[in-house]
Amino acid sequence: MTSELVKGVGVLKSSEGRDILTDYTYPKDKEVLPLVIFCHGYKGFKDWGAWHLGIDEIARSGCFAVKMNFSMNGTTKDAPEDFVDLEAFGNSTYSQEQRDLASVIAHYRSNPLVANDRVFLIGHSRGGGAVLLQGYHNEEVTGIITWAGVSDFRKRFPHHERFEKWKQEGVFYVVNGRTNQQMPHYFIFWEDYIANEERLNVQKAAQHINKPVLIVQGTQDPAVPLKEAHLLHQWINDAKLVEIEGADHVFGAKHPYLSNELPSDLAEVIGQTIDFIKNN
Repeated sequence: MTSELVKGVGVLKSSEGRDILTDYTYPKDKEVLPLVIFCHGYKGFKDWGAWHLGIDEIARSGCFAVKMNFSMNGTTKDAPEDFVDLEAFGNSTYSQEQRDLASVIAHYRSNPLVANDRVFLIGHSRGGGAVLLQGYHNEEVTGIITWAGVSDFRKRFPHHERFEKWKQEGVFYVVNGRTNQQMPHYFIFWEDYIANEERLNVQKAAQHINKPVLIVQGTQDPAVPLKEAHLLHQWINDAKLVEIEGADHVFGAKHPYLSNELPSDLAEVIGQTIDFIKNN
């Protein structure tokens, strides 16, 4: 018999006083559940595509499952699926995302339904790098799962002439292919990274992490090449690597996603994730 799910929304405050929008799902009549927190990727948000269907499945398996929007991802509490605050997006930093994630972990670990000695982080794409960093630096995290996770932040910044132009003009723009918005990145993005590079080095975190890690990667991902998953697997002691044959960056999903059934590739990702959580 399938457990009835309880759902709710929580608005936390970031270290800078911005809203961190979260939602949670857990099976009714259960207690002391593992905490699972999902982090979106670049130009993403917690309610993108089919993420909600996947997180519901994780909750049904016996977890207290949380999705979060980083406080400066460009959405707002009142417009959680639209990039209406491009100034926030442009001023976001990797350090800010780490502080946001730490705040969400601390908040939900205090919930009486949560087994606070079982805290799992899931990160998609750029969020995969974020959860690896958090998992390394935060002793409260007990397991990490990356879905199409990146292996490096530095190489994703502009280089050579583009970098010099960015430094001179103070901003560069990236087109959002779905919305056609010109999304800014101010130079503070780079300045924060350089000032905190040792702490934001995904490779260093991966090579020193001593916790269970699951790496899930599609073999036909155009955004994060398969070799990045292989690098993470090489760096992390005893990590488990699962390759989803033929899967793209979002495992067959799209936004908006109108079906009530998971894409087959994402269903496989969710199944592997549930098994990993149960076994760790």
